[in-house]
Amino acid sequence: MNKEIKKNLYQGSETECLPRIRVVLSHTSHPGNIGSTARAMKTMGLTELYLINPKEFPSEVATALASSADDILQNAKVVSSMAEALAGTTMQVALTARRRELSQPLQTPRQIAPEIINTARSDKEVALVFGAETSGLTIDELSLCSDRVTIPTNPEYSSLNLSQAVQVLCYELRTSCYETDWVDVQHLQEERELATHESLEKLFEHMEEVLLKIGFLRPHAPKRLMPRLRRLYVRAELEREEVDILRGILKATTEFDRKP
Repeated sequence: MNKEIKKNLYQGSETECLPRIRVVLSHTSHPGNIGSTARAMKTMGLTELYLINPKEFPSEVATALASSADDILQNAKVVSSMAEALAGTTMQVALTARRRELSQPLQTPRQIAPEIINTARSDKEVALVFGAETSGLTIDELSLCSDRVTIPTNPEYSSLNLSQAVQVLCYELRTSCYETDWVDVQHLQEERELATHESLEKLFEHMEEVLLKIGFLRPHAPKRLMPRLRRLYVRAELEREEVDILRGILKATTEFDRKP
């Protein structure tokens, strides 16, 4: 392969969507993993890094292990909650090894990569979410994400470093950029304005409040009603106007008994 072809392959328009895919690290305990993550991101063309309450950052250790990916560290956004890190996204992909606790199916990075790329190419923001090194993402953190992904490792030795996991996902995304048969159909159908993460969270909060008020959700025995409702609406990929309609229905429900 000559140099010109290589240049066109790795700097072409196929990968222009990658900056719309952010990497989110939750409660990272070792700054070296932050630096190594920045390096893994830059080698694959991702640029947006979000850090939720890192134990130590900025850090000389992180800078050293970033190996010239200093720009990603300098532009990293440090936030205090998962809600802040996911703000503005329409697809949130959580890396997890959990299986029994989750009813939602797990996909491999290779399986989900085309969907992520197509979402980013539609000018939507995507988050790749990674948990703390020792414990991973909590159930509550997972519940805030729309999709689950797991890396199929050797069952006899499944230990995977945080930055290695980031590298695997970023590699699959970059590879998928050249393999995904993406078709721009915006001229054939009206573009859907999907609801953002924060608007969905407000809907779920509003829904839980109303269901408690009307007695449908029992506070002392909630079981799995809200998680199931959350999965239902996330799976439906609600549009912004649809969320407004649902919240209007919820408001009307609580005001019904006030009408003469």
